[in-house]
Amino acid sequence: MATSISPLAPASFPKMPPVDGVRLSTAAAGIRYAGRTDVLLVLLDPGTSVAGVFTRSKCSSAPVDWCRARIKSGTASALVVNSGNANAFTGRTGRAATALTAKIAGKAAGCKPEAIFLASTGVIGEPLDATKFEGVIERLVADAAPGGWEKAASAIMTTDTFPKGAAAIVRMGAGTVSICGFAKGAGMIAPDMGTMLSFVFTDAPIAPAVLRKLLRESVEDTFNAVTIDGDTSTSDTLLAFATGAAAARGVAKISSATDSRLAAFRKGFHAVLANLAEQVARDGEGARKLVEILVEGATSKSSARRIALSIANSPLVKTAIAGEDANWGRVVMAVGKAGEPADRDRLSIWFNGIRVAHKGERDPAYDEAAVSAAMKKPEITLKVALGLGKGRDRVLTCDLTKEYIAINGDYRS
Repeated sequence: MATSISPLAPASFPKMPPVDGVRLSTAAAGIRYAGRTDVLLVLLDPGTSVAGVFTRSKCSSAPVDWCRARIKSGTASALVVNSGNANAFTGRTGRAATALTAKIAGKAAGCKPEAIFLASTGVIGEPLDATKFEGVIERLVADAAPGGWEKAASAIMTTDTFPKGAAAIVRMGAGTVSICGFAKGAGMIAPDMGTMLSFVFTDAPIAPAVLRKLLRESVEDTFNAVTIDGDTSTSDTLLAFATGAAAARGVAKISSATDSRLAAFRKGFHAVLANLAEQVARDGEGARKLVEILVEGATSKSSARRIALSIANSPLVKTAIAGEDANWGRVVMAVGKAGEPADRDRLSIWFNGIRVAHKGERDPAYDEAAVSAAMKKPEITLKVALGLGKGRDRVLTCDLTKEYIAINGDYRS
C-alpha cells in the first residue's frame, strides 16, 4: 500500500449514509502483511439482488471464476474481499481456496456457500492460504454493522493512496433510496468490464435482471472509459447489490427496465460509478495529472473510443504531459496508429482549451508561453477533432511519471 497520497486525491472521504440491509466489518488476517487490515465482510439481507461484470482477461482469477458461476442466481447473502493476494494464476490451489473461503463464510453467516460472493486483489501467482479466514470471519460476522464505508474501502487497497467512495440519494416513487459504492484501483488499469474491484449497494427494490441491465449500461462510459497503463487486470470485478429494504418505506419494486420510476435511480447509479471511476484515474500510480481525452468528429462513437484509448495509453503522450509539454506530435502519432478513420489534413488538437494544431499543421496563433502555463495545471483536457463525422467519446487517464516505475519495480518486495 502506498504511503504518499496522490496530489489529485479528493480533500476527504465523502459522507455516505448507511444502506438498509447492508452491514460491513473489516479485520486483519495477515494475508500478506501482519497487522494490516486486509479482509472485508459485507452481510446482506435475505432476498438481495446481485448483478456483476467481470474481466474479459483470458487469465481470470479464481474469485472471478467463482462469481461468474454464481451470478446467474441473481441473489446474494454476503461478500468477502481480501487484499494482498489476488488468488490469480493459482490453479487448483486457487479454486480450492475460493471454495474454502465460501464454506467458512457461509458457516459463520448462516447461509449456503453458493450465496457468498468473493473478490481478491494483490500479488498474482502466489497461493492464497484461505485457512487464515477461519481466525477472523466469525468475528467479522459478529461485528458487522451499518455504515463503515471508509474502513471498507481502505481494507481492499493495494497500491492505492486513498480510499475511494461515492454516494447518491434519489427519489423513487413514494420514497427515497440510497446508493453507496467504493472501489480500489491504481495500477494494472485498462478495464474490459468494470474496474479492478468495485462494489455498489442500494436499498432500492430492484429485480436482478433490471439491476444487470443498469450495470451493463453504466459501466461502458464510466469504468470502461478509464485507463492508467493499458493493462487489463486478471481480477476486474464490479458487483452491484440491491437489498430491497426500501420497500418497507413504500418504494415499489422495479421489475422492468422500462419502468418510468427508474429514471432518477439510473441517473444516480451512473453518477456513483462515474465518480468512482474518476477517483481511480486520480489515483493512477505515480500520477500528478488527471487527463481527460475528448475525441469528436469521428465516424462513430466506437471509433472515437478506440482513438481516445490509443491516445490515453500512449507512453509518449503520457510522459509528455508529465513533463508539462504540449507535444501534439505525439497525439498525432497516437491518432494515426489507432487503425481508425482519420485524415491528417483535417485534424485539430487542443490542450486545456488552447488550440495547438489545426488542419494538419501547427496552429498559426500558437503561443508557447500560454500553452506552457496551461500544462502546469493538475487537470489537463486534451481534445482532438477529426472532422469526419459526428462520433464523439471521452476517456480518463493520468500522466506517466518516474514514480510509476518505482512503484511497480518494487511491487513484490
